[in-house]
Amino acid sequence: MTVDIETVVIGAGAIGLAVAAELARSGQRVLVIERHHTFGTETSSRNSEVIHAGIYYPEGSLRAELCVEGRDRLYAFAEQYGVPVNRCGKLLVATTEAEIAGLAAIEAKAARNGVTDLERLSREDVARLEPEVRCVAATLSPSTGIIDGHAFMAALEAQLLNAGGEVAFNAEVVGAAVLPGEGFRLSVSSSGDVSEWTCARLVNAAGLGASRVGRMLDGAKNDYTVPGLYPAKGHYFALSGRAPFKHLIYPMPSADALGVHLTLDMSGAARFGPDILWQNDLDYGFADADGRRASFAAEIRRYWPALPEDALMPAYTGIRPKIYPEGTPPADFAIHGEAAHGIPGFVALYGIESPGLTSSLAIGVRVAQILGQ
Repeated sequence: MTVDIETVVIGAGAIGLAVAAELARSGQRVLVIERHHTFGTETSSRNSEVIHAGIYYPEGSLRAELCVEGRDRLYAFAEQYGVPVNRCGKLLVATTEAEIAGLAAIEAKAARNGVTDLERLSREDVARLEPEVRCVAATLSPSTGIIDGHAFMAALEAQLLNAGGEVAFNAEVVGAAVLPGEGFRLSVSSSGDVSEWTCARLVNAAGLGASRVGRMLDGAKNDYTVPGLYPAKGHYFALSGRAPFKHLIYPMPSADALGVHLTLDMSGAARFGPDILWQNDLDYGFADADGRRASFAAEIRRYWPALPEDALMPAYTGIRPKIYPEGTPPADFAIHGEAAHGIPGFVALYGIESPGLTSSLAIGVRVAQILGQ
């Protein structure tokens, strides 16, 4: 069968670009379809830009495996292609004696995941590293860092284009069908017109739109269900003035979020977040800025008592593409190939939230393996 494009990747976030670049390097003719005017305008540009070490995730999970592999790939990629990174390290802090047991549990989980460089610190150790931080103990993760997410995605796009791939911006997939025998037909809307394209392989990396795209395809096994989307918004506040910190500072995590943590950007400016607000839509609006500022300040002062009054400024929000509802156990990354849904040549990525940015290059390799490259 003759098709227009060998492989189509839907979505030009960090995940979609990483997958597309990996497939293009293997010799495939790859087209990325992105509904926005440029890459990474949704989840990939509305996060903490942290390179995670892999310490939080259940042993044997895709999150754990792909985070640890992806972390190493990401640092190597950044060095090779000149993407700004700062391997600044992270302090996971226990602010009460009761939280020390939580540190020990996380350290044990990290060791099972292959993270072997964690170091337990005393109150005095922390004071020498970060005099402004108040805690009773902490765990230092030296392989945690930050990356310039925009520069990373620009480097992936350049790799894709240099390998002969293409990106179609302002183009939205509005229909998809499995062709008889093999391949796919896509209906793509651009500038008010809808065109029909065919491809031999299809990767659904649409992020917040992945469930919608997945439900367009017929032909899946009878017992297969496309995961649902349960949007969870996170708010970020910026700190007015320069932060007196060199490390990232994280509180103990909750069941479905890592807590209101302090992260730094490449210039040293600090931001705090995200919190978590479950919602039914994709509204990015900043909810109750004054009330949220007060709750953020209270959380931050647990580990930074000297936070100045009125120093928090609303920055931005992001939406996590969760595939489990509030109050239920967190779901693992869902990377569904033919073995899951029964459709040859189709790979769908659902629920790729944190540590998705860290895992992106490893996810690209995994998708290529599933497609037999």
